[in-house]
Formats: sequence, C-alpha cells, structure tokens
Amino acid sequence: MAARAAGGSGDGQDADAPLLDDLMPWSVRPLRTGRPWVIAPDAGSLRARWERLVGAPAEERERLFGATRARTPRTTVAALPGQATGTGRFARERGPCPEPVRIAHGPYDEQWLLPDHRLIDAARPELWRVADGHQLFAVEHGHVPQDTGPALSVTGLLPDGHSPAGRPGRIRPLFRRPGAREPNLAPGLTELLRARHGATVTARSVLAWALAAARPSPAGCVVPLPADTARWSAGVELGQELLRVQLRGARGGERPRLPGGRRPYVRAAVPPVPDAVTYDADTGTLGLGTGRIAPVPAGAWEFRVGGVRMLELWFERRSAAGAKDADGLAALRPGAWPQAWTSELLELITLLALLDGLRPRQEGLAAGPCITAAELRAAGVLPVAAASRRPASVLGHREEGPDGQFALL
Repeated sequence: MAARAAGGSGDGQDADAPLLDDLMPWSVRPLRTGRPWVIAPDAGSLRARWERLVGAPAEERERLFGATRARTPRTTVAALPGQATGTGRFARERGPCPEPVRIAHGPYDEQWLLPDHRLIDAARPELWRVADGHQLFAVEHGHVPQDTGPALSVTGLLPDGHSPAGRPGRIRPLFRRPGAREPNLAPGLTELLRARHGATVTARSVLAWALAAARPSPAGCVVPLPADTARWSAGVELGQELLRVQLRGARGGERPRLPGGRRPYVRAAVPPVPDAVTYDADTGTLGLGTGRIAPVPAGAWEFRVGGVRMLELWFERRSAAGAKDADGLAALRPGAWPQAWTSELLELITLLALLDGLRPRQEGLAAGPCITAAELRAAGVLPVAAASRRPASVLGHREEGPDGQFALL
C-alpha cells in the first residue's frame, strides 16, 4: 500500500505525481465471465443461446454450459443486485431468458451480457449495486510499453474491464453509493482542490481532469494535478468534452457528431458476410468485404488502446473470420450482418475521430507546476485510509441469495 501511495511512475515530471489509485481509491477488478457465450454483440444471439441451453438434455447441457471451478450447472449463487434472475441450480432451470443488459466490453465497444450470476465466474456484484443512472465508471487500460493510446476511458454502462492487450487495469466507480452519493475520491482531496481552484470543483470535474490528463506508467495510471487554476480549468473543460463524446448521448447529452462533410456514410452496402476489414488511406475509405464507408479519418483507423486498433478489434468480434474457432453456444450468432451493426460502426468511427482530434489539447496539459504527492501527504490527503479502498455498505433492499434465501449484509 505504501508503494502505491508514494505516487508517480518514477519517470521525469511524473516522479512525484499521484496515481489514480491515490485519487479514486476504491477500485474493482475486471469481470471474469468464465465462458465466452454469455457476451455477444447482439441480444438476439444471447436469447438463442439460452433457449438452446435450457432445452438441451442433461448431458448436453453440461457440455454446452462449459463448467469451471467457479461455476457448474449445479452451483448455487445469489442473484446479481438489481436483476430478477433465478438462484437455484442451473441444472433445473427451465424459465425464459433474462433480459440481456448493455455493457461496455473493453474500451469503446458496447455489447450485451446475460445478467445471470450462475453463468458468470466473477460478476463483481459490488459494481452492480452502484450502477444506476447517475454512475460513471473510469476504466484503466493497463500499462503496455511504448503504447501511445489513452490510459483511461469512461462509460455510463457497467463495464467488464476487458483489456484489448491482455493487461487488465481496474474499474473505478465515481460514486461509492447509488444516487451519486459519496464520491469515490480520497478524503480531503475535493477540499484541497477547492482551496486552490475555487468552489466549482466537484467529483465530476476531478474525473474530467483525470480523463484529460491521465498517463500510463508501470506503477499505474498517473494523474498530475495542476497547481495553477488556468490549466485546471482548461483541463476540466477538455475532460468534459472527452466525457461527452464517450458517453454517446447518455446522461442527457447529445450523441457525438462530426461536422458536415466529415461525417462517415455508407457508400456501398455491407455484404451479408464481410470477410475482412481494410483501410485506404488515400481515399479515407473503410472496407468491410465489398462494403464501403467514407470518409473515415486516418486518426480513427489508427486509434489504438494497448497497441490494438479499435476498429479492427470491433470488426473481428463480429466477423465470420473472427468466429471461425467458436464452438458450442458461442457459435450461435447472426447468419448475416445486421443493419444495427453498421449504425454502431458509424458511431464508433465518429467517436474515435473526435477523440483523436482532441489529443493535441491533451498533450498541451503536460507542462506546468503541479501539486505533488508529497504535498498531498503533507495535507493529510495521502495516504488513503484502508476503508476508502473497500466498497461501501449500500444494501437498501433485500437481495435474493442462493436457492431463494435472502442475503443479509
């Protein structure tokens, strides 16, 4: 704990900058599903998989389920908070499919999840308890040497924390309790920043600054805090713009759009089974098999997290080539490219283009005097008490436990 609280990466100007782990101390590890078929790019596939599973004979159900040490068809487990799913042994399940929920599947991809705790090895119930219409989740992407992509992203959906490069970071809710109550910030941090930068400092503005200024390091996500108010204000304004883009119209905002003339359009229809994704830099055209989308800025095509191109990864998760090794329930998927995926792709291109266009302003935040981790220690903000790193007790209603018993927390 002491090593984390020391702050910084040990590299130059970040040597005594605090870590995000210092500023937002409660964090949760990524979800671990244990079986790939519980997540899909479309909700219809999940319903088909459920029906296939519950309708299968006992021996086939065992095979399709994909048992792990944490979950088998005979495991009893509590329901996920906020979800009215069964808690009896799945081997006896005959009911209808629970309504799939939209989640953030790694950075910038939105998919669907079967919210049944009996199917997920480590669903992180503490995240589900605080996920509501006010919550925002900061997701660290994990450190990858020489990676120039963002260190942090934010979503209003429940995130699974998946890392494209296999370097999982942490999920940090902005609030420790539902209803935007009790910010997940180091005690005393808001008061210190208000003394420096004025009464307008809020939990959301701290998150906005972190989103704009965070940098990856081997020690964790570094967040230098500016000592001058002008730079703080500029960074918060930029972070609010980054937040608006990444929320995609959630929380009452507008969906991101590029200016006229730069908006991507479908120039040739995507075929039923596109076999590859390509990019022509000369014409700014994205190809999906014989389908064509343009204009697509080079910055959107080259946008990477952990060294992985986001557009290529997005397509791979939906293409027939990417599913060639899928078997069992995971092989149940759309037989032809849904129109909804094309709309989602256009939105993702827009999002990545806008994020890439804001990068020069992010780089401009680096220079200037900062509040060091040593100053935070002197002010009593650091080290953070152990209680701030644990989830709050938020049980406001009874949660059904294994085999219908109610959980007592």
